[in-house]
Amino acid sequence: MKRLTTYLARMFIADAMILFAVVCFLLWLVNCLRSFDVISVKGQGLLTLALQGVLTLPPLAISFFYVCIGIGLARALQTLQANRELHIIHSSGGLRSLWGATTMVAGIGVVGVLLLSNFIEPFANRQLNQLNASVAADLVSSTLKPQKFTQVTPGVVMLIGGRAADGEITEFFADDRRDPKTRRTYVAKTARVSSDGTNYVLELRDGSLQNTEPSGRFSEITFARYDVGVDQFSQSIAESDPMYRTDSLTLIVQALSQDGWTGPVVELLSNRAAEGLRVIGICILVLGMTGFPSGRRSRLNIPFEAVVLLIAFSERGLSAYSPMGAATGALMMIGVGAIVLAYKIWPRPIMEAATA
Repeated sequence: MKRLTTYLARMFIADAMILFAVVCFLLWLVNCLRSFDVISVKGQGLLTLALQGVLTLPPLAISFFYVCIGIGLARALQTLQANRELHIIHSSGGLRSLWGATTMVAGIGVVGVLLLSNFIEPFANRQLNQLNASVAADLVSSTLKPQKFTQVTPGVVMLIGGRAADGEITEFFADDRRDPKTRRTYVAKTARVSSDGTNYVLELRDGSLQNTEPSGRFSEITFARYDVGVDQFSQSIAESDPMYRTDSLTLIVQALSQDGWTGPVVELLSNRAAEGLRVIGICILVLGMTGFPSGRRSRLNIPFEAVVLLIAFSERGLSAYSPMGAATGALMMIGVGAIVLAYKIWPRPIMEAATA
């Protein structure tokens, strides 16, 4: 491997990773501030708050990963152009090293984002589910104050009448409004939180489960004993799908062995794979736009970081509303970047190239 390729790749990766680390730290702080009710309401410690902030980070980190790659690559190329090093690279026949360094950055970025989306994010979702269930179990068993409504998670409110010395709860009430289609209300004379070592279960005795639909239809089920998992009260409806807590390799094995290739599984795997295409697309596009020196002076000195953010915003919007799937915007970036690169490297007359 040429020294120039190593030098350029190290510069590109360093700028991208420094920016990504700063973004992750800021996102972690934001997550901690958003989850501060873990301390103020749910009676947990700073360690739990910090861990919850880390576990909620992967989905946001995935969204910003390719943006940081693009901005880091653009900043490094602009620095090379400002120092006239980019001119020297092109004039001395070092374009192959520029291609190689960009390819290396794109390859490392693809591997990193696919690890994040296919394995780290599902693992974090599983751990976050267990942590939320533990917090909810602790809240119900020891932290809830009698005769006071407490929000366990957005959309779930609980109330207890009292707590005996052995931990038994009297006059339990829970109102679950997370599902817009059904409002569920749990009422029981007594309740107790138990654990099998892995999961937390809320044992309700002598009570009723009431379901109310938006149309006004009402149903009620009475029971002598009803066991409900505490994790059902600790997470949002959107996060309750077990697929989001399962890594892609396990999903593929299940699809091949028993479940088959269902629509949700294919869509989820496609969405995760699209993250790698986004990294490739942003690298090709940024290289085409900033990897070639130009003698023209721009009248509007717009920071290229803002251009990368605008490109990423447009790509996300296109992918979200396109009927062709989540990879639409990434494929569009790859196509446009390839066209720009082809235009830049296409042989042109000497006079035209001199004024470009």
